Amino acid sequence: MGVEIKTAGQKLFAFLSGELDHHTAKEMRCEIDIACTRELPKELYLDFSKITFMDSSGIGLVMGRYKLMCERKGRVYIQNPPPAIRRVMQVAGISRLARMIERIDTPEETSPETAVEATAEASLPANSVETPTEQQI
Repeated sequence: MGVEIKTAGQKLFAFLSGELDHHTAKEMRCEIDIACTRELPKELYLDFSKITFMDSSGIGLVMGRYKLMCERKGRVYIQNPPPAIRRVMQVAGISRLARMIERIDTPEETSPETAVEATAEASLPANSVETPTEQQI
C-alpha cells in the first residue's frame, strides 16, 4: 500500500493505493515530492483508482502537490478517482485546481489530449436530482 511512481518523459504518475488518511498521507506526500524534485515533471498525475478511503488529508495532499507544481509552472491531474472521492474533491473545489480525468490508455501514453474528462453526471451539484426517463421507469 502507498505510492507507486512511474515517469514518462515530462510526466510523473503517482499511483496511490489503500487508505489516504492522516496516518498514510505524510509518507505518500514525501514519496511524491522526492520524485517531483528528482524528475522535475511538467505534469503530475495522481491516480486514485486504488484508494479505498480518503479523509481531508487527501485534499491536503492534492493541494500541496498543486502548490509544488505551480511553483515549477507545471500542472496536476487527478486520474481515475472513484465516484465518492470524485464527489468529495468537487465539493472541496479541487476540480478547480486540478483537472479530473479517466485514463483510457497506458500511463506512458496518458496525456490531457487522450484523456476523458469527468462525465456530466459526475459534475452535477449535490442538490440536483436527475429525473428518470420513461424507459428507466
